[in-house]
Amino acid sequence: MSRQNTLLYLDGVSVSFDGFRAINDLSMVITHGEMRAIIGPNGAGKTTMMDIITGKTRPDSGEVFFNGVVDLTAEDEASIAELGIGRKFQKPTVFESHTVWDNLELALKAPRGPFATLFHMISGAEKTRIEDLLTLIRLGDKRDELAANLSHGQKQWLEIGMLLAQDPKLLLVDEPAAGMTDAETMETAELLKDIAKTHSVVVVEHDMTFIRALGVKVTCLAEGSVLAEGSLDHVSADERVIEVYLGR
Repeated sequence: MSRQNTLLYLDGVSVSFDGFRAINDLSMVITHGEMRAIIGPNGAGKTTMMDIITGKTRPDSGEVFFNGVVDLTAEDEASIAELGIGRKFQKPTVFESHTVWDNLELALKAPRGPFATLFHMISGAEKTRIEDLLTLIRLGDKRDELAANLSHGQKQWLEIGMLLAQDPKLLLVDEPAAGMTDAETMETAELLKDIAKTHSVVVVEHDMTFIRALGVKVTCLAEGSVLAEGSLDHVSADERVIEVYLGR
């Protein structure tokens, strides 16, 4: 596939830390509007890959392009976030002493200088946007609740909503199902499927039931490169994947 039609394009990417090759000739393509699940054993390079995409880590070699034209290896973390790549880490970081509504309002792309935020009056369009986000993240009835009082799963949803408030083109989500109840896990799969209707999403996850519920193409990483790619059934049946990751 030519780079031009892709949203995220990694080709021959490698990076070493103290002689250890965390990413080893990694090539991967995410298309516009795609949701992709990334699996693999600990140390496979999943987090380092996310660090490279978001500008936290510079690769030693290889190409990383966003939207076909932007060379991400030449950008810093702040400019990459501005370009429209949002990252959700495993541990939720929300403003605990603020309401759910206020968390979303703070996250909206408003003018962000110290005075701008202080004197920023919320517009009708922004109110509508927050209402839509509340519905999407399943927290409409919790709008006036302090974020501190939410369950772990609800905090994860709120943080996903805060990222979406900035309208990213690509959302990177790290282990969203970790620590969730079974019901929350399934609801999170539905939530991500809803988000994927209008955004591209990359999900790193260990929970196979959760990945099956997503029903998307899966990439299995091992030792810093792609071991297998395809449907979950295809990847799960791959002898090498069974050996390094799924076990007998």
